[in-house]
Amino acid sequence: MKIELVMIGKTDEKYLIQGIEKYLQRLKHYISFKMTTIPDLKNTKNLSEDQQKKLEGDQILSQLQPGDQLILLDENGKEFNSVGFSDFIEKKMISGLKRLVFVIGGPYGFSDEVYKKANQKISMSQMTFSHQMVRLFFTEQVYRAMTILKNEPYHHQ
Repeated sequence: MKIELVMIGKTDEKYLIQGIEKYLQRLKHYISFKMTTIPDLKNTKNLSEDQQKKLEGDQILSQLQPGDQLILLDENGKEFNSVGFSDFIEKKMISGLKRLVFVIGGPYGFSDEVYKKANQKISMSQMTFSHQMVRLFFTEQVYRAMTILKNEPYHHQ
């Protein structure tokens, strides 16, 4: 199985980029993990929130391939602890799924079309984090899930 994280806009902060790169290097030993950045929209001052969500949503949906499972990282999604998230990933791996696509939306969330296409929503926390920080947190959690599944001493109960 391959995991892909699709996100709107590039990561700006150097410390976040360094953290993400650290976990991307570690993940290579466990699973195929790819990050895809959809460029920020131009001239958003002339667009309503709904127009922005629609345009971003079209770009998100264009990243999907037949057979993909689409999981939205959304504040109203299901919450997992780290062991529960590793169980979720393991079930997806066992199911024979080829690609699991997680998406971090833009500043206004997702379009109705993206919500309709989604197989599930997951919340990283009840707290609000910047979209850029979520990239690092999510990448670390995928790495943590892999180490839990391999019974490696990264995660402590």
